[in-house]
Amino acid sequence: MSGASVIVEDQSLVSRLDRIFLKLEAFLNLIGGLAIFLIVLLAVANILGRKLFDTPVNGYIDWMEQFMAFFAFLGISYCQRFGGHIRMDIVVGKLSRRWLWLTEAFSCLLMFGISLILVFGAYSHFERAYVNGDSSFDIGLPTWPSKLVVPVMLAILCLRLLLNIWGYLRAFYFNLEKPAAVPMIQSASEQAIHETDGLTDNNNDSDKNTKV
Repeated sequence: MSGASVIVEDQSLVSRLDRIFLKLEAFLNLIGGLAIFLIVLLAVANILGRKLFDTPVNGYIDWMEQFMAFFAFLGISYCQRFGGHIRMDIVVGKLSRRWLWLTEAFSCLLMFGISLILVFGAYSHFERAYVNGDSSFDIGLPTWPSKLVVPVMLAILCLRLLLNIWGYLRAFYFNLEKPAAVPMIQSASEQAIHETDGLTDNNNDSDKNTKV
């Protein structure tokens, strides 16, 4: 499952690096959101152009193919920072403290190894496209920019995973209850309580505004 998470912040080195790295991840995630927005505009222009003027956007499919890599990968590290990726925690959810942190560290280490392999594979794919001058079929868009996004974002994900591993091993060593710089996934009951508290706060604010 994927659920809401809480990120604890303190003055430790790993927490400070986490907050600095988050600025880069948030910026890249913003660019990914803008890519989605441009795709929507392009789709609307293509539909209206086809229906009203019988003139669809030239190379519409080519543009869509290139944009897909941007919105699919630019937010991957940001999502990992907040524990937003799909995960199965039937077993992990029953663990606590040191066993939990050690298991999470091992999971991140496994993801780091897989991501590192994918970085080299994706980079060779980009390099081949760049050297050979690969382009799209319809209007001849160069394909290397979208292919470069994949190894770059996977490399950034690797750095995020290293921060996660550091945070979990630190939590394991000091036997911390709420470690910094790692996503602490909330259970379904905790999420429900958090949402209820949010609704209560909103209702209180509305009551205050009404009285004023």
